[in-house]
Amino acid sequence: MRIIPESEFIINPNGSAFHLHIKPEQLADKIVMMGDPDRVGMTGKFFDSIECDIQSREFHTITGMYKGKRITALSHGIGTDNIDIVFTELDALANIDFNTRCVKDNFRQLTVVRVGTSGGMQPYCPVGSFVVSEKSIGFDGLIHYYAGSEEVREVDFEEEFQKQVNWSPFHCSPYVVSADEELIDRIGFDMIRGVTISAIGFYGPQGRYVRLPLADPDLNAKIEAFRYGDYSITNYEMESSAVAGLGKMMGHKAMTVCAIIANRVALNSTANYRGSIEELIKIVLDRI
Repeated sequence: MRIIPESEFIINPNGSAFHLHIKPEQLADKIVMMGDPDRVGMTGKFFDSIECDIQSREFHTITGMYKGKRITALSHGIGTDNIDIVFTELDALANIDFNTRCVKDNFRQLTVVRVGTSGGMQPYCPVGSFVVSEKSIGFDGLIHYYAGSEEVREVDFEEEFQKQVNWSPFHCSPYVVSADEELIDRIGFDMIRGVTISAIGFYGPQGRYVRLPLADPDLNAKIEAFRYGDYSITNYEMESSAVAGLGKMMGHKAMTVCAIIANRVALNSTANYRGSIEELIKIVLDRI
Protein backbone atom coordinates (compact mmCIF):
# COMPACT_ATOMS: atom_id res chain seq x y z
CA MET A 1 0.00 0.00 0.00
CA ARG A 2 1.38 3.40 -1.02
CA ILE A 3 2.22 5.83 1.75
CA ILE A 4 1.75 9.35 0.38
CA PRO A 5 4.95 11.36 1.03
CA GLU A 6 4.75 14.52 3.12
CA SER A 7 5.94 16.55 0.13
CA GLU A 8 3.02 15.26 -2.01
CA PHE A 9 0.27 16.00 0.50
CA ILE A 10 0.98 18.40 3.36
CA ILE A 11 -0.90 18.01 6.65
CA ASN A 12 -0.76 20.91 9.08
CA PRO A 13 0.49 20.31 12.67
CA ASN A 14 -3.11 20.49 13.94
CA GLY A 15 -4.16 17.65 11.61
CA SER A 16 -5.86 19.81 8.97
CA ALA A 17 -5.41 19.94 5.18
CA PHE A 18 -2.66 22.36 4.13
CA HIS A 19 -4.68 25.05 2.29
CA LEU A 20 -8.24 24.56 3.54
CA HIS A 21 -7.20 24.21 7.21
CA ILE A 22 -10.11 21.87 7.94
CA LYS A 23 -9.89 18.41 9.49
CA PRO A 24 -11.52 15.24 8.13
CA GLU A 25 -14.22 15.20 10.80
CA GLN A 26 -15.23 18.77 9.88
CA LEU A 27 -16.21 17.89 6.30
CA ALA A 28 -19.80 17.02 5.37
CA ASP A 29 -20.72 14.72 2.49
CA LYS A 30 -22.74 17.54 0.89
CA ILE A 31 -20.68 20.56 -0.16
CA VAL A 32 -21.78 23.89 -1.62
CA MET A 33 -18.85 25.82 -3.11
CA MET A 34 -18.57 29.44 -4.22
CA GLY A 35 -15.73 31.71 -5.30
CA ASP A 36 -16.27 34.61 -2.90
CA PRO A 37 -15.45 33.99 0.80
CA ASP A 38 -18.17 36.49 1.79
CA ARG A 39 -20.79 34.26 0.17
CA VAL A 40 -19.91 31.50 2.64
CA GLY A 41 -20.99 33.78 5.47
CA MET A 42 -24.16 34.54 3.49
CA THR A 43 -24.78 30.80 3.15
CA GLY A 44 -24.09 30.16 6.83
CA LYS A 45 -26.90 32.53 7.80
CA PHE A 46 -29.35 30.01 6.34
CA PHE A 47 -27.99 27.19 8.55
CA ASP A 48 -29.92 26.08 11.63
CA SER A 49 -26.67 25.45 13.51
CA ILE A 50 -22.93 25.81 12.84
CA GLU A 51 -20.27 23.40 14.10
CA CYS A 52 -17.16 25.05 12.60
CA ASP A 53 -16.21 28.31 10.89
CA ILE A 54 -12.66 28.38 9.50
CA GLN A 55 -10.86 30.99 7.39
CA SER A 56 -7.55 30.45 5.56
CA ARG A 57 -6.49 32.74 2.71
CA GLU A 58 -9.37 32.79 0.22
CA PHE A 59 -10.72 29.52 1.61
CA HIS A 60 -13.59 30.08 4.05
CA THR A 61 -15.38 27.00 5.35
CA ILE A 62 -18.54 26.65 7.42
CA THR A 63 -20.04 23.25 8.28
CA GLY A 64 -23.45 23.07 9.88
CA MET A 65 -27.00 21.76 9.71
CA TYR A 66 -29.66 22.93 7.25
CA LYS A 67 -33.14 21.41 7.50
CA GLY A 68 -31.73 18.16 8.87
CA LYS A 69 -28.88 17.96 6.34
CA ARG A 70 -25.22 18.34 7.31
CA ILE A 71 -23.65 20.66 4.72
CA THR A 72 -20.25 22.26 4.22
CA ALA A 73 -20.15 25.69 2.58
CA LEU A 74 -16.71 26.47 1.14
CA SER A 75 -15.14 29.28 -0.88
CA HIS A 76 -12.66 28.27 -3.58
CA GLY A 77 -11.40 31.58 -4.91
CA ILE A 78 -11.01 32.25 -8.63
CA GLY A 79 -9.80 29.91 -11.36
CA THR A 80 -9.30 26.23 -12.11
CA ASP A 81 -5.90 26.30 -10.39
CA ASN A 82 -7.77 26.88 -7.12
CA ILE A 83 -10.25 24.12 -7.96
CA ASP A 84 -7.28 21.76 -8.32
CA ILE A 85 -6.26 22.64 -4.74
CA VAL A 86 -9.77 22.48 -3.30
CA PHE A 87 -10.89 19.23 -4.96
CA THR A 88 -7.65 17.43 -4.15
CA GLU A 89 -7.87 18.41 -0.49
CA LEU A 90 -11.60 17.64 -0.24
CA ASP A 91 -11.00 14.20 -1.72
CA ALA A 92 -8.07 13.67 0.66
CA LEU A 93 -10.16 14.71 3.67
CA ALA A 94 -12.75 12.11 2.65
CA ASN A 95 -10.55 9.27 1.40
CA ILE A 96 -7.07 9.46 2.94
CA ASP A 97 -6.24 8.34 6.47
CA PHE A 98 -4.31 11.32 7.84
CA ASN A 99 -2.53 9.10 10.40
CA THR A 100 -1.21 6.43 8.04
CA ARG A 101 -1.12 8.68 4.93
CA CYS A 102 -2.73 5.82 2.96
CA VAL A 103 -5.89 5.70 0.87
CA LYS A 104 -8.78 4.28 2.89
CA ASP A 105 -10.28 0.93 1.96
CA ASN A 106 -13.84 2.27 1.72
CA PHE A 107 -14.45 5.08 -0.76
CA ARG A 108 -16.47 8.06 0.50
CA GLN A 109 -18.33 9.86 -2.28
CA LEU A 110 -18.89 13.61 -1.96
CA THR A 111 -21.67 15.65 -3.56
CA VAL A 112 -20.34 19.03 -4.65
CA VAL A 113 -22.31 21.90 -6.19
CA ARG A 114 -20.51 25.07 -7.22
CA VAL A 115 -22.70 28.18 -7.13
CA GLY A 116 -21.21 30.95 -9.25
CA THR A 117 -21.77 34.04 -11.34
CA SER A 118 -21.35 34.07 -15.08
CA GLY A 119 -21.73 35.92 -18.37
CA GLY A 120 -24.37 34.68 -20.81
CA MET A 121 -23.42 34.01 -24.45
CA GLN A 122 -26.92 33.51 -25.91
CA PRO A 123 -30.02 35.73 -26.02
CA TYR A 124 -31.95 33.07 -24.04
CA CYS A 125 -29.54 33.47 -21.09
CA PRO A 126 -30.55 36.95 -19.88
CA VAL A 127 -29.24 38.73 -16.80
CA GLY A 128 -30.96 37.23 -13.76
CA SER A 129 -31.42 33.72 -15.18
CA PHE A 130 -29.85 30.54 -13.74
CA VAL A 131 -27.78 28.21 -15.95
CA VAL A 132 -26.65 24.70 -14.99
CA SER A 133 -23.46 23.54 -16.69
CA GLU A 134 -24.56 20.27 -18.29
CA LYS A 135 -21.24 20.24 -20.14
CA SER A 136 -18.13 22.34 -19.59
CA ILE A 137 -15.33 23.28 -21.97
CA GLY A 138 -12.04 23.88 -20.20
CA PHE A 139 -9.65 26.39 -21.76
CA ASP A 140 -7.25 25.81 -18.84
CA GLY A 141 -5.71 22.41 -19.66
CA LEU A 142 -5.89 21.27 -16.01
CA ILE A 143 -7.12 17.69 -16.35
CA HIS A 144 -4.54 16.94 -19.05
CA TYR A 145 -2.00 16.79 -16.21
CA TYR A 146 -3.73 13.71 -14.73
CA ALA A 147 -3.69 10.17 -16.09
CA GLY A 148 -7.02 8.86 -17.37
CA SER A 149 -8.52 12.15 -18.51
CA GLU A 150 -9.49 10.53 -21.81
CA GLU A 151 -11.99 8.39 -19.87
CA VAL A 152 -14.08 11.44 -18.91
CA ARG A 153 -13.46 13.71 -21.91
CA GLU A 154 -15.77 13.98 -24.94
CA VAL A 155 -13.22 13.97 -27.75
CA ASP A 156 -15.64 14.35 -30.70
CA PHE A 157 -17.09 17.49 -29.10
CA GLU A 158 -13.57 18.84 -28.48
CA GLU A 159 -12.48 18.29 -32.07
CA GLU A 160 -15.60 19.92 -33.53
CA PHE A 161 -15.21 22.92 -31.22
CA GLN A 162 -11.59 23.46 -32.25
CA LYS A 163 -12.54 23.16 -35.91
CA GLN A 164 -15.46 25.61 -35.80
CA VAL A 165 -13.69 28.35 -33.83
CA ASN A 166 -10.32 27.87 -35.58
CA TRP A 167 -8.60 27.21 -32.25
CA SER A 168 -5.13 28.72 -31.88
CA PRO A 169 -2.23 26.26 -31.42
CA PHE A 170 -0.82 28.67 -28.82
CA HIS A 171 -3.75 27.96 -26.47
CA CYS A 172 -4.17 24.96 -24.18
CA SER A 173 -6.03 22.09 -25.82
CA PRO A 174 -9.68 22.51 -24.76
CA TYR A 175 -11.39 19.61 -23.02
CA VAL A 176 -15.10 18.81 -22.69
CA VAL A 177 -16.62 17.07 -19.66
CA SER A 178 -20.24 16.45 -18.64
CA ALA A 179 -21.34 17.07 -15.07
CA ASP A 180 -23.05 14.39 -12.97
CA GLU A 181 -26.36 13.68 -14.72
CA GLU A 182 -28.41 12.83 -11.62
CA LEU A 183 -27.19 15.96 -9.85
CA ILE A 184 -27.99 18.14 -12.88
CA ASP A 185 -31.55 16.74 -12.91
CA ARG A 186 -31.97 17.23 -9.16
CA ILE A 187 -30.59 20.76 -8.88
CA GLY A 188 -31.42 22.25 -12.26
CA PHE A 189 -34.65 20.62 -13.40
CA ASP A 190 -36.31 24.03 -13.86
CA MET A 191 -33.25 25.99 -15.02
CA ILE A 192 -31.51 26.62 -18.34
CA ARG A 193 -29.19 23.73 -19.23
CA GLY A 194 -26.12 24.68 -21.14
CA VAL A 195 -22.50 24.34 -22.18
CA THR A 196 -20.21 26.48 -20.07
CA ILE A 197 -16.74 27.68 -21.00
CA SER A 198 -14.19 27.89 -18.20
CA ALA A 199 -11.73 30.57 -19.30
CA ILE A 200 -8.19 30.91 -18.00
CA GLY A 201 -8.70 34.60 -17.19
CA PHE A 202 -11.40 37.23 -16.84
CA TYR A 203 -10.43 39.85 -19.41
CA GLY A 204 -8.58 38.87 -22.60
CA PRO A 205 -9.29 35.14 -22.29
CA GLN A 206 -13.01 35.95 -22.21
CA GLY A 207 -12.79 38.38 -25.12
CA ARG A 208 -12.82 41.58 -23.06
CA TYR A 209 -10.91 44.44 -24.69
CA VAL A 210 -9.89 46.98 -22.05
CA ARG A 211 -6.53 48.38 -23.18
CA LEU A 212 -4.58 45.44 -24.61
CA PRO A 213 -5.90 44.42 -28.06
CA LEU A 214 -7.11 40.82 -28.45
CA ALA A 215 -5.18 38.22 -30.46
CA ASP A 216 -8.48 37.02 -31.96
CA PRO A 217 -11.15 39.74 -31.74
CA ASP A 218 -13.66 37.43 -33.44
CA LEU A 219 -13.31 34.50 -31.04
CA ASN A 220 -16.45 35.32 -29.03
CA ALA A 221 -18.52 35.67 -32.19
CA LYS A 222 -17.31 32.24 -33.32
CA ILE A 223 -18.08 30.81 -29.87
CA GLU A 224 -21.57 32.31 -29.95
CA ALA A 225 -22.17 30.76 -33.40
CA PHE A 226 -20.81 27.31 -32.44
CA ARG A 227 -23.24 24.39 -32.72
CA TYR A 228 -22.74 20.70 -32.03
CA GLY A 229 -25.96 18.79 -32.48
CA ASP A 230 -28.43 20.51 -30.15
CA TYR A 231 -25.68 22.13 -28.10
CA SER A 232 -24.54 25.76 -28.13
CA ILE A 233 -22.30 27.72 -25.73
CA THR A 234 -24.45 29.34 -23.06
CA ASN A 235 -22.04 31.08 -20.71
CA TYR A 236 -18.49 31.95 -19.65
CA GLU A 237 -16.99 31.52 -16.19
CA MET A 238 -13.69 30.23 -14.76
CA GLU A 239 -14.16 27.00 -12.77
CA SER A 240 -16.85 24.59 -14.01
CA SER A 241 -14.58 22.47 -16.24
CA ALA A 242 -12.29 21.56 -13.34
CA VAL A 243 -15.26 20.91 -11.05
CA ALA A 244 -16.81 18.49 -13.57
CA GLY A 245 -13.50 16.98 -14.70
CA LEU A 246 -11.82 16.36 -11.34
CA GLY A 247 -15.13 15.37 -9.77
CA LYS A 248 -15.73 12.69 -12.39
CA MET A 249 -12.13 11.43 -12.32
CA MET A 250 -12.19 11.15 -8.52
CA GLY A 251 -15.62 9.49 -8.45
CA HIS A 252 -17.56 12.32 -6.81
CA LYS A 253 -20.89 13.85 -7.87
CA ALA A 254 -20.14 17.39 -9.03
CA MET A 255 -21.72 20.21 -11.02
CA THR A 256 -21.86 24.00 -11.43
CA VAL A 257 -24.84 26.33 -11.51
CA CYS A 258 -24.48 30.05 -12.20
CA ALA A 259 -26.51 33.21 -11.89
CA ILE A 260 -26.13 35.21 -15.09
CA ILE A 261 -24.97 38.73 -14.18
CA ALA A 262 -23.94 39.88 -17.68
CA ASN A 263 -24.93 39.07 -21.23
CA ARG A 264 -22.04 39.28 -23.68
CA VAL A 265 -24.41 39.44 -26.67
CA ALA A 266 -26.71 42.18 -25.36
CA LEU A 267 -23.66 43.90 -23.80
CA ASN A 268 -25.48 44.54 -20.53
CA SER A 269 -24.69 43.59 -16.94
CA THR A 270 -25.54 44.25 -13.33
CA ALA A 271 -23.24 44.71 -10.34
CA ASN A 272 -26.21 44.45 -7.97
CA TYR A 273 -26.74 40.69 -7.99
CA ARG A 274 -26.72 39.85 -4.26
CA GLY A 275 -30.43 39.01 -4.24
CA SER A 276 -30.05 36.71 -7.24
CA ILE A 277 -27.12 34.78 -5.77
CA GLU A 278 -28.89 34.49 -2.38
CA GLU A 279 -31.91 32.99 -4.13
CA LEU A 280 -29.72 30.52 -6.02
CA ILE A 281 -27.83 29.47 -2.87
CA LYS A 282 -31.13 28.83 -1.08
CA ILE A 283 -32.37 26.70 -4.00
CA VAL A 284 -29.17 24.62 -3.97
CA LEU A 285 -29.31 24.13 -0.19
CA ASP A 286 -32.90 22.86 -0.52
CA ARG A 287 -32.08 20.46 -3.37
CA ILE A 288 -28.60 19.13 -2.61
